[in-house]
Amino acid sequence: MKTLRNLFAVIGLLALLGAGGLYLKFNEAMSGFDPQAVPVYREMLEHVLESRSAAEATVWKMQVAEGLSVEDVEQTMKFVANEHNIANVGELPLSKDVEAKSGGAYRFVKIYMFCNSLTAARMLDYSDAFSAYLPCRITMVEDKQGRLWLYALNMDLMIYGGEPLPPELKEESIEVKEIILDIMKRGASGEF
Repeated sequence: MKTLRNLFAVIGLLALLGAGGLYLKFNEAMSGFDPQAVPVYREMLEHVLESRSAAEATVWKMQVAEGLSVEDVEQTMKFVANEHNIANVGELPLSKDVEAKSGGAYRFVKIYMFCNSLTAARMLDYSDAFSAYLPCRITMVEDKQGRLWLYALNMDLMIYGGEPLPPELKEESIEVKEIILDIMKRGASGEF
């Protein structure tokens, strides 16, 4: 019995040492990251585990208020973008393209592209990889039950997920994030 107790004690000690070593390695690896990186990655992991979808875990989504039409949401989003001085640089009516190619009806899907080109240029000057995040896109999707939703890429990973951005670029990036969320919130509620 004493031997078994000692064996369990040794296993427990090794487990604690191993966990401590992993903790130290993790802290060392994260030392050059933005202070918000760990919470952002934790939240993303929680969303992945909950939804079992990396796509779901990396987007913001908002349901459009009942009674609002596609036109109501579009008009509101464009108004809010203009209010924030962010340009509507393009639209992709995906459902119309699907219908044209398939010959059949398809639920509404349209991608709206918004951009502050000067902030975009500063992001590209920092890293060309940011080009994959440009322009900021908001997609209006009619789900299979006929409800409208707005989707956008969660920008937190871009802003906080690596080494800290230069202060001015970080501030601008947070401002763009807040603008995109405002466009979505007000578009989803129809609030001018």
